[in-house]
Amino acid sequence: MTFGFAPSAATSINSPSESASRLARMLEPSEWAAAGIPLLRNPREVVSGLHSRHRPNPSTAIVAVLDHEERLTASASFTRRAVPADGWEFRNALLAHLRRVIPHDLRRRTPARTAVLLYCRDGDERWTEEDGAWMWGLRDACTLHGLRCGAYITLTRGGWQVLGEGRGGRHPGSESRPTALGDVSEIGVPAQRSAAGASELLRRAAAR
Repeated sequence: MTFGFAPSAATSINSPSESASRLARMLEPSEWAAAGIPLLRNPREVVSGLHSRHRPNPSTAIVAVLDHEERLTASASFTRRAVPADGWEFRNALLAHLRRVIPHDLRRRTPARTAVLLYCRDGDERWTEEDGAWMWGLRDACTLHGLRCGAYITLTRGGWQVLGEGRGGRHPGSESRPTALGDVSEIGVPAQRSAAGASELLRRAAAR
């Protein structure tokens, strides 16, 4: 698989030690592809449903937790802070939102649920250092919350793509008009809302 590379819009001038530390907290596309990340059975459905629900603008991250049947269990969206791309910062942000919407699975021997990350950003589909930092952050947040690390998906003007897999599509993109589902930035798993119900909302949104 061939990857393109582009400079990150979040890169800024730092001391050599700070830059070295940040570079250690990101994953190259080859490292990500070799990590055994589970494939999504229907990435278009997942992307379309999350886009409709969270209405992302550039710099919006959406972390979603799927069960073993790829049904949505919980999700949260937030805006990336204007700081240099650092996997440690991204890990902390993802972990904080995961803790708000779903209990951890640290008591299980093997993870039963998978977390995926959809990041809406400017630029094209080529991998950036910012993407590498998000990958590192997602992997580490999943470890600390007892989840399986799943796909990292970018949403740009050209459409969406699952990095490391070569799968993608033109719609939705970062400039697509979302299907209205209400202003919901987080869904958790309270007693009134089942995972199956949340998954059904995703399926209906993707079908529109």
